[in-house]
Amino acid sequence: MAQVWHQRLDTLREVILADIARGDYFGAVLTVGRGGEVVFAGAFGAEDADGERPLRYDNVFSIFSVTKAFTNVLIMKAIEEGRFALTTKVKDVLPEFTGKPREDATFYHLLTHTAGMPGVWTPKEGMYLDRLQDLFEASVEHVAGEVPPGTRCDYSPLVNHVLMGTALVRTDPQGRNYQTLLHQDLFAPLKMDSTSMGLRPDLEDRHVKPDMRGTVPIKHLSRNIEGDHALFEDPEVEAPHVGCASTSEDLYRFSEMLRRGGELDGVRILSPAMIRLARKVHTGDMPNQLYKRVAENAGWEVPPANQGIGFQVRGTGVFHHLFGSLASPETFGNYGAGSTMFWVDPEADVSFALCSAGVMTQAANIERCGKLSDIALSAMI
Repeated sequence: MAQVWHQRLDTLREVILADIARGDYFGAVLTVGRGGEVVFAGAFGAEDADGERPLRYDNVFSIFSVTKAFTNVLIMKAIEEGRFALTTKVKDVLPEFTGKPREDATFYHLLTHTAGMPGVWTPKEGMYLDRLQDLFEASVEHVAGEVPPGTRCDYSPLVNHVLMGTALVRTDPQGRNYQTLLHQDLFAPLKMDSTSMGLRPDLEDRHVKPDMRGTVPIKHLSRNIEGDHALFEDPEVEAPHVGCASTSEDLYRFSEMLRRGGELDGVRILSPAMIRLARKVHTGDMPNQLYKRVAENAGWEVPPANQGIGFQVRGTGVFHHLFGSLASPETFGNYGAGSTMFWVDPEADVSFALCSAGVMTQAANIERCGKLSDIALSAMI
């Protein structure tokens, strides 16, 4: 039995190396664990297209929308602390958020991407994306509701998490800013020592500068540093949707907290009850409008959105999916633009944390992540 396990994990390594040799991406760092034991951990390939800077296991990556998972967990934590509820209307915490039909959106709608607003990548063309208050004001002013909340699933690249980040700051009993709140309430307790909102200066030497390879539709501008995607190099960032940097090892620790029902090393972040609710599908048969377009352009069957509360959920059926086809229905996790993903399979008792260099297109990344996920799960015999 052990021999089969190791052979399958050797296959995982070989497939990653073959992907890199083919030029699909530059390199990857992957951690996989079962029942709390790390069974696969390695760094493969390089940071750059020329292969001049080999990846190390402790490399720090800009994790893009995996940042949203941290915001989501802190929202769930705030709900458990009684600061507001899933059913609380956003306008009751953020009174600026008015106007029909968006003013009927609740935190449940934000967490399930069903708030009825368009999936915009920036609330205002050409603006800096590095300050939470600026992002909030622009979102309130420029992003109107299109359909009643709960009637459409439209992945929110920015606005939902700007609203949730602002709600966390507004209701924080200690009056902290978002960067401090994230560190003190999540990263430090979980000993995610190489994770920060904004690129913390002591992490700079290990940072893999993102190479977008033309796959990202907008610029990520910072007022402090020049460059189309300078936000990912700036330590002074508060962007609850994309602003964090982390390692595969830290994302694995975060995943382990979720696998263990909200606790890790004696520190409890969430209750098991909240995680059980979050990892169920809450969007019925609705497609996710973003992935509907990706699937149609690729000639695939359009999958259901399968949104949980704050997480993407595998659900049932066979279709292209980041978590593959072998994951159990309540497998849940998050991903970041063509490069980063974590998931937890509660039935297989597996945690998976991938960071990669060389951003891929949406469709290519879905195929890559699904393939690697299936190989990892096939080893869990």
